[in-house]
Amino acid sequence: MHTLIRDREITTPDFVFYSDRLIRLVVEHGLGHLPFTEKQVVTPTGSVYTGVDFCKKLCGVSIVRSGESMENALRACCKGIKIGKILIHREGDNGKHLIYEKLPGDISERHVLLLDPVLGTGNSANQAIELLIQKGVPENRIIFLNLISAPEGIHCVCKRFPSLKIVTSEIDVALNEEFRVIPGLGEFGDRYFGTDV
Repeated sequence: MHTLIRDREITTPDFVFYSDRLIRLVVEHGLGHLPFTEKQVVTPTGSVYTGVDFCKKLCGVSIVRSGESMENALRACCKGIKIGKILIHREGDNGKHLIYEKLPGDISERHVLLLDPVLGTGNSANQAIELLIQKGVPENRIIFLNLISAPEGIHCVCKRFPSLKIVTSEIDVALNEEFRVIPGLGEFGDRYFGTDV
């Protein structure tokens, strides 16, 4: 699927379809990192089955705009989940200007799945994570979900927030001189939402 979404000749509907498949896998894997308790249920055959019950206090936070592409997969996995939004102005390597944030009022009591399909420099992610921590979310309750990551971004985020977990489907080679992930897949949001010119 990575080959398909990285192909510059792919149509927008196919890009969305295969991206959604990958996003769903990343979301499912991220949910597997949540704390759980043992739970017993009675099956239709009358047998007792011992399984798990995941934590109930959970929310998603998308880094606007491309992070919004991951919301549907999260909603498909977690019915009725609250989703907040953070908009950070990104220009080159300086992703440090917070424009907008709308988060659940009780976010400090929740585990947070932070959504952004591409981790490049890590600056925008760091800004979003810092905001979540300022709002009272413990660092170890944040799971950052993305499709592709540059090694520089992973190092940047993990060095600053060592207790945070990152779940990605692929680690790319590097960032180029324009701070784009290489080989990458271009501007994810433009390609996903059909605004690529």
